[in-house]
Amino acid sequence: MANEIKSTTTTLNDLLSPIVQEAMFVAQEKSLLRGLVRNFSVPKNSGKVLQVPIYPVSTANTLTEADDLTPAAVSTNVANITLTEVGLMTNVSDLSVNYSESNVIADVGKLFGEAIALKMDQLIAAEFDNFTTTVLGDGTSAITPAKIFEAVAKLRALSIPTDGMVCVLHPEVAYDIKSTLTSTFAAPASMVGNEAMRSGLIGNLAGIPVYESAAITSTTGDSKGAVFHRDAIGLAIGDDIKIETQRDASARATELVGTAVFGVDQIHETYGAEMNFDSSIVNP
Repeated sequence: MANEIKSTTTTLNDLLSPIVQEAMFVAQEKSLLRGLVRNFSVPKNSGKVLQVPIYPVSTANTLTEADDLTPAAVSTNVANITLTEVGLMTNVSDLSVNYSESNVIADVGKLFGEAIALKMDQLIAAEFDNFTTTVLGDGTSAITPAKIFEAVAKLRALSIPTDGMVCVLHPEVAYDIKSTLTSTFAAPASMVGNEAMRSGLIGNLAGIPVYESAAITSTTGDSKGAVFHRDAIGLAIGDDIKIETQRDASARATELVGTAVFGVDQIHETYGAEMNFDSSIVNP
């Protein structure tokens, strides 16, 4: 047919472009743990297993004047991070798109971005259970600020620097830290306590920032947070969050697909201390 008017990606750019931008924005804003671990980019056509060489700590010896040095072998270990796909999809009907007061495609794209970002954080938080450093708490008692100091001390005893070290707790467990810090009996911690009362955030404690994440699995208040260094866990990104659309004319709908390709694994299992505690507000 002559004089056909075509709708293409050029004419529909107002529909397609904001979807990707919205999803990427949500991932950066909502995904907390992603920014607290070591990130790697995996180039295309390079295999789906990322190998991270790990060099051991070397030890210097006291020398005797004029004596030869004794050579020592330097061997590396390897951490393997395997890429996997995560995603979700839905069909958005023409009626929803054409007669909704809001941009349904953009809204669903935002939801998909949040869902994939949350999945990323959940997989990172699941690695807390694999730290080999002494487990703090037994899952039946409430956490105290002293336990964070204890965790930092145990990691520092392994020569792990506090620069890059963080604490992440489930919000219901973090409540007990705030409750202690804001107590009238917590005068030595009054500055931190005042900040907790003003902003609801703990801020820095024991020289490291303390974060809260609901991505940590909680079973009736029992959850496993951690104090860990950035190099404890690796996040390999193959394809970042991507939102795509495909028109299904016979269904009078638009297929909306959100995907990401990434992998999560331990790099240094001794670079973190598991924090296994129970929340007093769930099990008082």
